[in-house]
Amino acid sequence: MAATRHKTTQEQPIELPTGLNAWLLDCAPVRDCATCQSEYQLRNAAEKRGDITQAAKHATSVRDHAGGAHS
Repeated sequence: MAATRHKTTQEQPIELPTGLNAWLLDCAPVRDCATCQSEYQLRNAAEKRGDITQAAKHATSVRDHAGGAHS
């Protein structure tokens, strides 16, 4: 029985429009809120390691919490 050879390729990374990451990561944590500050620190750490998806999730959490819990 002959071994089947599969050609594997990796797609090139997608280039996002300039400024999209800034828009995704934009958030304003409430200064004296432990939840906002914690999420903001996690957002910064994720951005620093290049995990924009996780950083955007934390930024969304900050926006949702700051906009809902502190209104």
